[in-house]
Amino acid sequence: MTLNDELFAQLGDSGLQQIAGLLGTDTATARQVVEASAGTIVGGMATNAEDADGAQALRSALDQHVDADPFNGDVANLAKDGQGILGHVLGDQGTEQAAAGISQFAGINSNTIMKLLPLLAPMVMSLLANRASKQNMDAGAVAQDLDQEKSSAMSGGLGDLLGAVLGGGGAGGLGGLLGGLLGGGQQAPQQQAQPEPQRQPQAAQGTSNPDW
Repeated sequence: MTLNDELFAQLGDSGLQQIAGLLGTDTATARQVVEASAGTIVGGMATNAEDADGAQALRSALDQHVDADPFNGDVANLAKDGQGILGHVLGDQGTEQAAAGISQFAGINSNTIMKLLPLLAPMVMSLLANRASKQNMDAGAVAQDLDQEKSSAMSGGLGDLLGAVLGGGGAGGLGGLLGGLLGGGQQAPQQQAQPEPQRQPQAAQGTSNPDW
């Protein structure tokens, strides 16, 4: 079972309906947005974990989320926690770019996507934390697991979208916007726009990650 499968199992029909209400759309579209958003978050984690220090920082951060219950928590606290996670995973500018790409895909205002991403990030973090704890994963095992999750997300029904968001897609609207964000974009026009979001996650890797 993938992290996305676990996420939807935890959300249930009522949770998905609430997200659809937040997005102002139907549940089918909401499901696609959640898949794309969670896939982007997982992809960002996987990219950070490619570096040994980043993997270790993430593994340490997971211990802080083992007993968390983001599926029944206060929305304000959930969003605050999610902002911290997204800051480490994508950086502020990277999160905005991811929201813009998902917005293009789903036809939903990017500001609305920006409200959803911080809510989903702690959920993904908690699911990964529980998996790592149950399976006694070290940093290397977490990195490998995230890489498999990233590959699984990109091979699913949203492969074209996630391929672009996670850096595996070719040139195109999403590829041009987000391809370099998570390490896969090679287009020259993106070279000046991308250094800041690339640096932000790496800067967080060497810290104690108090906001994870």
